[in-house]
Amino acid sequence: MRMYDLIHAKKMGGALNSDQVRFWIRGVVDGSIPPEQSAALLMAVCWRGMDTEETLALTLAMRDSGDRLDLSAIPGVKVDKHSTGGVGDKTTLIIGPVVAACGVPCAMFSGRGLGHTGGTVDKYTAIPGLRVELDPDAFRESLRATGFANSAQTGDICPADRRLYALRDVTATVESIPLITASIMSKKLAGGADALVLDVKCGQGAFMRTLEEAQALARSMVDVGRAHGMKIKALLTRMEEPLGWAIGNALEVMESVEILKGMHGDGLLAQMSFRLAAEMLVLGGVAQDLESAMGQVARAVQSGEAMERFRAWTRHNGGEVRSLDDFSGLPQAGQCVEIRAPRRGWMAALDSRALGILAMELGAGRRNQGDLLDLGVGLRVHRKVGDPVEAGEPLFTVFAKAGTQVAPEPFLATVGWSESPVAPEPWLLGVVE
Repeated sequence: MRMYDLIHAKKMGGALNSDQVRFWIRGVVDGSIPPEQSAALLMAVCWRGMDTEETLALTLAMRDSGDRLDLSAIPGVKVDKHSTGGVGDKTTLIIGPVVAACGVPCAMFSGRGLGHTGGTVDKYTAIPGLRVELDPDAFRESLRATGFANSAQTGDICPADRRLYALRDVTATVESIPLITASIMSKKLAGGADALVLDVKCGQGAFMRTLEEAQALARSMVDVGRAHGMKIKALLTRMEEPLGWAIGNALEVMESVEILKGMHGDGLLAQMSFRLAAEMLVLGGVAQDLESAMGQVARAVQSGEAMERFRAWTRHNGGEVRSLDDFSGLPQAGQCVEIRAPRRGWMAALDSRALGILAMELGAGRRNQGDLLDLGVGLRVHRKVGDPVEAGEPLFTVFAKAGTQVAPEPFLATVGWSESPVAPEPWLLGVVE
């Protein structure tokens, strides 16, 4: 078998069989296939696409390129959740303790942030002492002891994905639905969960800009998951404005804890987190329908059990629990600067992508993989789309390093104004199952 033949077949619009795909992925991992040939095949896939059978073959080959986590010794249906990423998306921090409190083992792997979207692992790093990289035994023990486990992806899981993504990043082949599907689903299947809820975000603050793109990606991932025998469902959610009031790692921990303590229950972040948690309870088999699942979620939060699970999980994994109740124990910014409204009106739009980039420039995110973060910096967003605003009211609080010059103009440029009331758009755009 020659890599040349695979490239030519895909270039001409042909389908690769599972043997050919495995040959390619083995060569990626052991170095026998040169990067230029893999880059050529990646470009051919971007151009010609892959059908479900090919995408599943690629997903499984990437999954099998490294270690797989065996969670079979943990009783119950193990449920995972994945979000395609957005500005202020901290749903994972809320969902894990809630789902665990409702009796479903919640096993999740998370990533670090790059660019305008934050990473769950970085948010967890803001909790002093918390271990964010767990070996398989520690992961299983966390799941067994607290009902919840979350870890950064280890280097031994899906090494093919890391190598291919590095190539995709420099060859303009990131935006391919089969390649995105295989990248996400290979890691999810290697993580050992039995069921998966997907949050596929759509809009200017997301990687999928249009609803059609988000629907196609969701359909692709659901089809691959079902073909593998996984219980799976996808929600399509709007990502035009930041999710919640916090952008920045320690700030997002604070907001997540407040929601777990019963605050902000009518806000977009809480609504979305609770719906995703409820979907996980249905797939996990502890609720017959969404209505009863939502009731279980509400009771877990109102009773304080969800917050107790977060404390137990933090303690079990070495984190300072007191920082969850006394936020002064979390990383702090050197200064706070308020950005006030220059006029009255209604907030008609809020550019989440631009705000994510501004937070990154403050030090809350990375331009490059090796950049160090300032975990205390970020933004507080005081108004959401549809809110009336009076001149002089605070729109943003900027948490910055001491001595940083904070100009208001870039922040004010993210706001769209209306002279008349504006109805906010629904956050749930559709369901794929």
